[in-house]
Amino acid sequence: MKKTDLRSFPELVSELVASVEEVSSIAKDSEKELLIEFSYLLNKLGLILNDIKDNKDVMDTITIRKAIESIEKELWRAKTLIESPGSKQPNIRIENVMQDLGRSLGLVLFASIDLHLEMKEKISSLHKEFMNVRSNGSFTPTPSSGPSPSSSRPPSPIHEYEFVSATASEKGIEEEITEIEEEPVNLSIEDVVLKLKYGNDEEFNFALSGFNESIKQGLITNDWINEEGMILVLVNRLSSCKPNSRLIILRILQKLASENLGNKEKMADAATLSALVKSLTRDTEERREAVGLLLDLSDLPAVWRRLGRIQGCIVMLVTMLNGDDPIASSDARKLLNALSSNTQNALHMAEAGYFKPLVHYLMEGSDMSKILMATALARMELTDQSRATLGEDGAVEPLVKMFNAGKLEAKLSALNALQNLSNLLENIQRLINTGIVVSLLQLLFSVTSVLMTLREPASAILARIAQSESILVNQDVAQQMLSLLNLSSPIIQYHLLHALNSIAGHSNASKVRRKMKENGAIQLLLPFLTESNTKIRTGALDLLYTLSKYSPEEMTEQLGESHLNIIVNIISSSPLEADKAAAVGILSNVPISNKKVTEVLKKANLLPNLISMMNSSLSTTSSISNSLAEGVAGVLIRFTVPSDKRLQLLTAQNEAIPLLVKLLSWGSLVAKCRAATALAQLSQNSVSLRKSKKQSWFCVSPSATAFCEVHDGYCILKNTFCLVKAGAIPPLVQILEGKEREADEAVLNAMATLLQDEIWENGSDCIAENGGVEAIIKIMESTSVKAQEKALWILERVFQVEEHRVKYGESAQVVLIDLAQNGDPRLKSTTAKLLAQLELLQVQSSYF
Repeated sequence: MKKTDLRSFPELVSELVASVEEVSSIAKDSEKELLIEFSYLLNKLGLILNDIKDNKDVMDTITIRKAIESIEKELWRAKTLIESPGSKQPNIRIENVMQDLGRSLGLVLFASIDLHLEMKEKISSLHKEFMNVRSNGSFTPTPSSGPSPSSSRPPSPIHEYEFVSATASEKGIEEEITEIEEEPVNLSIEDVVLKLKYGNDEEFNFALSGFNESIKQGLITNDWINEEGMILVLVNRLSSCKPNSRLIILRILQKLASENLGNKEKMADAATLSALVKSLTRDTEERREAVGLLLDLSDLPAVWRRLGRIQGCIVMLVTMLNGDDPIASSDARKLLNALSSNTQNALHMAEAGYFKPLVHYLMEGSDMSKILMATALARMELTDQSRATLGEDGAVEPLVKMFNAGKLEAKLSALNALQNLSNLLENIQRLINTGIVVSLLQLLFSVTSVLMTLREPASAILARIAQSESILVNQDVAQQMLSLLNLSSPIIQYHLLHALNSIAGHSNASKVRRKMKENGAIQLLLPFLTESNTKIRTGALDLLYTLSKYSPEEMTEQLGESHLNIIVNIISSSPLEADKAAAVGILSNVPISNKKVTEVLKKANLLPNLISMMNSSLSTTSSISNSLAEGVAGVLIRFTVPSDKRLQLLTAQNEAIPLLVKLLSWGSLVAKCRAATALAQLSQNSVSLRKSKKQSWFCVSPSATAFCEVHDGYCILKNTFCLVKAGAIPPLVQILEGKEREADEAVLNAMATLLQDEIWENGSDCIAENGGVEAIIKIMESTSVKAQEKALWILERVFQVEEHRVKYGESAQVVLIDLAQNGDPRLKSTTAKLLAQLELLQVQSSYF
């Protein structure tokens, strides 16, 4: 035999495998039944040893080496016995060797704590097969009660683990057999307890494995477990031992709890429960075992009372409930449901995102429980996902029932909870379906003093509900809100204004808007423009802006000079961009034909204030709201009407043209469309305002850069409003090249101003040079009829230039033919003329 301390672990196991194969071969050649069975078991042992050799989980420790050496010694004894021709009682001696091999294999099992469970089960199974060899020369499967000791050996005490080793001298075979010494090494129960309490990792693992095996075989009584305080011992080591050991401890505790109520009660103390909760934070397998054990313990009232107080317990259970492990998720759900019999636990679950217990209390709990849940729900900081879950779980309906039928405290807590839930659109629809709108309005009209505290949350919920068009089923809701405006506190006024604005903005609310106008809504709202409460003033501005979009004439009739001045003052002085945007929007919706309003606005210095504000915003933040940009562009259309050159000149002198060009490249499509319209109006007068190069009365000779090839004269931006000098052509073409088509008509109208009779040829060249012809041809099939009509007019002029006709005619013909065949009938004549111009259609064609 080689000394083990000179061999590596793989070498040690490899040599042992060779020995096993040798002894197995010798035994197989024998005609004795017991030896054939022995060979069969040795073959199994060889496979296990090969797995151990290749398994990275097996640590090379002193204990495992001793176990391997013990097997090696027993194999030497077996070989000696088999090769001895005249040994006495050979069957009994072989049986003893086989059982000693089983004990040595048990030592391997105990020493290999880090082995995978499947491998442990293989070793344990073979261990039992060796131990169950009968003296009649046969062996049987292991019974559940554990191994039956050999008749030739006395049974070990219940609380001892026996490991047998033997040495053999190298004398004669018969003498060697008789001189074999059997040296039992007993680990007493006191040693087991000490090693489980204080042993290092290796000692603890060894003792734990033995203890676990004895538990499985039923060799340990509950009385002994109680006397030794083993539950406390195991729990104390749970947080400090290695993962595999923790799994074994949890399984032992679960077995003990399932077999004895007293054991279960001993695990119900706060310290044990805290240790088990800590296991919920570890790896998947440990979490599964821990939650299973906690579920077994949860039928004890003390457990569900204490568990909810342990920090992180409910959060971890909710996490497991939503996790990927179906077994752990199912156990977590059952445990949460068990814990939810305590209202505080149900609240903790809701805070962790599990709302079913809370909703259950809202539906079926006592009045006080319902109030408790609703109050907590009102105070929670909910995500939209949480609000959606609560709505789906059925929280809205019982809260509405509490509001309708409960006492004051119940009503208030229910309303506050509903206010929190109503931040989600889906829950708004659920609220409307309950019919709560009528009840809320009745509450707002109530003069009962005890109900006054309910009015603020009621008005807030109404404001949220008004976001849904479904509120329009209540025909008189807007009129009722209007009548409450001057009778309410500032907070309620704010919510009512917000609700009215939502209602008036719905596309199907034309009847409601008409009734609001007929009942003097605008006249009622105008005084709020001077309100010191900024929220109320903003709400009134927003509502007036919405009404002005749908009823501009009625708005103009109500707007006196004082009101216009107030609005201009808001634009110039309000720190809130939302206020500025709404105020500018109101002015942009006033009909341009009302010259009186224009004069008032000019007198109030709106133009310089507006342009200065916009330029300042763009230079400092590089971004402004779309609504503000749209409103400003709309107001500038009023100040650029072609019929008033003086007003146009005033607008240009205030640097409006560069701003309009900026808006072509920035902001919404509406802002771009309005900017293009304003520029088109200015450009209509550029031809008449240009300075001819033939004129000789200039006080100062104009610079060469002032000369404009399109207008064939000198163009100064502030005086002639020239689109070319303004740099407007590239961004106009860029809009046509974009994917959205709503601004096409305004852009084409601006381009068409370059094709007036006196300058059409130069204008055609300019449009072509900037890529405008390709862009126009490209949009012909997808734009509106009015835009198509303007595009055809432009192309008709451009194609009068032979160079452009040759260059772009071929790309245009496919579009034009399709338009002639499938386009709007109003365009047929123009399209046919253009095709004739391209010599693709006879002039006398029926298309004319």
